[in-house]
Amino acid sequence: MRVPFVAGNWKMNTTVTEAEELVYDMLDRLDRVEGVEKVLCPPFVALVSINMMLRGSSIKLGAQNMHFETLGAYTGEISPLMLGELCEFVILGHSERRWYFGETDEMINKKVKVALSHGLKPIFCVGERLEENEAGKTREVIDRQVMAALDDVSPTHDLVIAYEPVWAIGTGRAASGEQAAVTIKFIRSILAKLWNRDIAQGLRILYGGSVTSNNIAEFISQPEIDGALVGGASLKAEDFLGIVTQTAEIKYPHLPSPFKGEE
Repeated sequence: MRVPFVAGNWKMNTTVTEAEELVYDMLDRLDRVEGVEKVLCPPFVALVSINMMLRGSSIKLGAQNMHFETLGAYTGEISPLMLGELCEFVILGHSERRWYFGETDEMINKKVKVALSHGLKPIFCVGERLEENEAGKTREVIDRQVMAALDDVSPTHDLVIAYEPVWAIGTGRAASGEQAAVTIKFIRSILAKLWNRDIAQGLRILYGGSVTSNNIAEFISQPEIDGALVGGASLKAEDFLGIVTQTAEIKYPHLPSPFKGEE
């Protein structure tokens, strides 16, 4: 069984102090949830302090972006060498990077390759815009993004894919669980052709886009969906904890709740 995976993408939110307070509010309870790989992705400036707070816990750390060069005259950029000492995961190909900062499929391909070569595990994002969805081009867009980003990348399990329809990110308009599962199943078919069926079936694929503690059950109940990349709800300790806890309860109903008997 694929181990469920829930990551919180804090985006450009929280000062270092606020980031520390957020982690403090949920660290103990989040650490006690078993059966789910839990990852926090704060802004770059908080990585050092959050890294220290998470030591000895089951919670892992990720970055929100990375340059495809290891060093050089790239003012303001962060390299895989810098991240390697601090975190295990890095989000790549997020739609906000694509649309706001002009990142191309080719650039994302370079980032995926250099991340893997330096021991970082990409959380690679794909997703279509509203007009593409309404024009029936979802599969065309997803196929292009996956094939381009993974071009010349050797088969690996050190990769997580997040399907995030752009029209659902931060809008409060989430896809239905069934819609997301259909697209994620299609992504697995692409991976089976690109690599092989075993890798495709073993790789974890998440849903992202207006995920909350109120709707996570709809997605996690779908066998094809292995977890969530959470945006706004990950900035609230109780909401994020609720998402992770429900994921564990639905995917592993035989496990006792770590909070049984607590109010």
